[in-house]
Parts: sequence; structure tokens; C-alpha cells
Amino acid sequence: MKKFFLILIILSGSFLTAKEITVSPDKAPRTLTAALMQAEDGDRIYVQPGIYREGEIVINKSVEIIGENFPVFDGESQHQLFTVEADSVVIRGLVIKDCGVSFIDDKAGIKVLETKGCVIEGNRLEGNFFGIYLAKSQGTRVINNDIRSNATSEAASGNGIHLWYCKDADIHDNRIEGHRDGIYFEFVQDGNISGNFSTKNLRYGLHFMFSDRCEYRENSFINNGAGVAVMYTKNVLMINNRFADNWGSAAFGLLLKDITDSKISGNTFSRNSIGIFAENSGRMTVEQNDFNDNGWAVKIMANCMENVFQENNFLNNSFDVATNSRNNFNRFERNYWSAYQGYDLDRDGYGDVPFRPVRLFSLIVEQNSTALVLQRSLFIDVLDMAERVLPILTPETLIDEQPALRRIPRSSGDVTAGK
Repeated sequence: MKKFFLILIILSGSFLTAKEITVSPDKAPRTLTAALMQAEDGDRIYVQPGIYREGEIVINKSVEIIGENFPVFDGESQHQLFTVEADSVVIRGLVIKDCGVSFIDDKAGIKVLETKGCVIEGNRLEGNFFGIYLAKSQGTRVINNDIRSNATSEAASGNGIHLWYCKDADIHDNRIEGHRDGIYFEFVQDGNISGNFSTKNLRYGLHFMFSDRCEYRENSFINNGAGVAVMYTKNVLMINNRFADNWGSAAFGLLLKDITDSKISGNTFSRNSIGIFAENSGRMTVEQNDFNDNGWAVKIMANCMENVFQENNFLNNSFDVATNSRNNFNRFERNYWSAYQGYDLDRDGYGDVPFRPVRLFSLIVEQNSTALVLQRSLFIDVLDMAERVLPILTPETLIDEQPALRRIPRSSGDVTAGK
């Protein structure tokens, strides 16, 4: 008991001795570096408006740094700006711009190294190589930042928010634009990505690799080189996101490569070259998503197994489903297909005639992409009709036995990863 009270007294003393320091262009301390030399753990540093050119600022004390009316820290296209090496650091309300480009050091506007419980909130990062870079850190929160750059090539640009070997990160309500990847996760566990807007990034709006038990909800990935790539990962939850306007010869809303035991639910895929492209992925549930006006709604390769596509809406896509084999090891059930022309005599809400979503023409296009010019021709309509009556080349088992007659409403209930 005495030890407990002694700890309380020590903690109380530390709070009582915590002080506030103001950085100002007009009076000392005139630089954040000087303020950090005066500061101790628990102190709060206010930065008044102005332009600060200090080179790299190393934060090795657990302090709060709060900008007033967005003071500007300028890296002059030479320096990494902030390097965080202490736990529980808060950086809020700053403009952080023009860090130097380096392909060896991965220079960033803010780099957080081997820390716990840091918060990066409400900042503007402009024209940086990497925006926010987290490495070997735990419990970091990156919230409500505006991260923009002007990348012109993938080789000469970094990511907006980059995580490597991190745990329990919370990335939400950020806007990321003009980087290589908007958000990048590699060897991250139990990460949460929600409410972000990622647009006009050269490669991916979001890129996952080797990052298990992560989830992303209610994000928008609009007009990127490609929307989202999830690779070599398991137990991923993808809920209520928007994938739109990701066009190009190799563009997709969502790429799934070597992932298992995951759930994709309540998302909207609109106007993408390919809505979902799945390769060597299994035991996924894909349900209650909307696929609208895509080139291909779903491309699923022959090495995908035990996936269930149920209660999705396929609306006005050029091709609803495409594959590269006549074999099929996945289930499609109770989906709504705008191309379905069957009937419902027993009035149970499902068609009495099964629907085959793979068109013969899609197999022709897979072999010869220039055949797309024939898509609206009468010849292709006759070809598709003949294949529906007497299927010979399309996958015999890739079939929806109970196609829904009406568009399926989304449920608002929560879901958990896995099947």
C-alpha cells in the first residue's frame, strides 16, 4: 500500500511540474529545437504562427507540440522535418512541407521510430517525399491530417502514410493525395483504417502486404492508379468502403492476392476497370456489395477456392464475372443481376431459372482484348444467347441457382472477419 501511494505522489509531482513553453519568431525560444532542449517529459510546447526552417527536429521527450494558426515548418527540399523517438508524443496543428527526397533514408515529413502511443493529428503535410512514416511502433494514432504531394512517377515518390512492422495503429479521417501509395501497410497487425479519403495517388489508394487482423471501414479510394491491393494476408475485414473511378489497363477497385479468411461486405465498386480481381485467395465471404458500371465487376482466377459471393448487386457492368478456367470452386448464391432475364413463378423473390454470370464473350476477350470493339454487335448477342441455351465453353458450375429478382438492401449490422 505504501508503494502504491508513493507512485501516486511521484505521478502527481510530475503533473504539477509539467510546464508550457511558447515558441515565437519574436522572442526566445525562437525555434522548436531550442524549446525541446528546455522541455521535460509531459511538457506542452505551443508554436506561434511563422515560418520555421530548422532542418531535422528530433523529438526524444514525451511532449505535446501544438501549433497555433498552423505555423509552417519548411524542409527546404533538403531535410527530414520531424523524427520522433519518444513515447506518447503529440504533434498537432502544424504545416509540414518540402522534406528532402532520399531513396536511402526514406525522408518524411514526420517519421516515428520504435515508440508507443504517439498521436499525429490535424496537421497539413505538403510536398513531402513520404508524408507520415511509422516504423516498429505501437498504438500510434494518425487522425484528421491533410497529406498532399505532387508525385509524377512511382520511382521518385514515397507514400502518404507508411507503416512498417507496427501494431495497433489507428489511421482515420485523413485525406491523402498525390503520393505513390496513399496508405501503405507492411507487416502490420491489428491496424484500423477508417474514414479516410485517398485520391489521385499514382499506384494504390491503399496497399496491404503481410498485415494480418486489420480492418478498414468507410474509406473512399477514388481515381487512383488502382484502388486497393491486399496481398499475402489473412483475417482482413473490408466494410462499407467506396472504390470508384480507378481506370486503366491494369486498374481495379480491389486486388486480392494470396489472402484467406476475410470478409468484404457493404462496399460500393463503381466505374472501375475491374471491381474485384482475386488470385490464389480462399475462404472469403463477399456479401451485400454493389458493383455498378464497372468494366468487369469480378475477375476470379481458377486458383481461388471456397469463396462465397452472396447477396451482392451486379448492376450494368460490361461483364459481371470473368474467370480463366472452366473449373470453379466458389459459390455464387442469391445475388441480384441486372442482366438476368428469368422469371419467378412461385413468387419467392428468386428466379426459377439459374443465372450464368460468365459470358462467352468474356472468355474471347481474355484471349484477345481487341475483340472488345465487338461488344455491342448483334453477333455477340447471338453468341451469348447460344451459350445460355447450350453452355459449352463457360464454367458449368459457376452459376447462381437462386438469382434475386429485386435489388438487395444492405444491412447495417456489424460483422467480424472470417466466414
